[in-house]
Amino acid sequence: MVISPIPTFRYPISISSEEIDAMGHVNNAVYLHWVQEAVVNYWRRNSPAEAQSEFLWVALKHEITYRIPLFFGDDVEALVTATGARGSRATFMTEFKRGSQLAADVRSVWGCVDAVTRRPRRISDDIAASFFE
Repeated sequence: MVISPIPTFRYPISISSEEIDAMGHVNNAVYLHWVQEAVVNYWRRNSPAEAQSEFLWVALKHEITYRIPLFFGDDVEALVTATGARGSRATFMTEFKRGSQLAADVRSVWGCVDAVTRRPRRISDDIAASFFE
């Protein structure tokens, strides 16, 4: 059986003046904050309410490729796609776009943990089905 991700989640990004560094563009560290916001909002939008109260996500790894700088006033959108799930881990691709231009892409690995015990929790088939067809 071929598993396909559900359509990409689109998340608008507003660039604040505090996110601009001495070089006049968005500071590289800001992208990690944006990835967190976008992936968590993707989870909230697609997962059942009961799962949201039972599970939390922790970032395990991010690989960022910066392509073009972003500036204050740019219209930016994060596009998040689930790319895999196995055991207690899920992978996501987040692309940051200014119009049709790809500003950066981030490959992320996230760990699912129990909201009470904070211990790793296997991603069940029904939860994975919230992100894959």
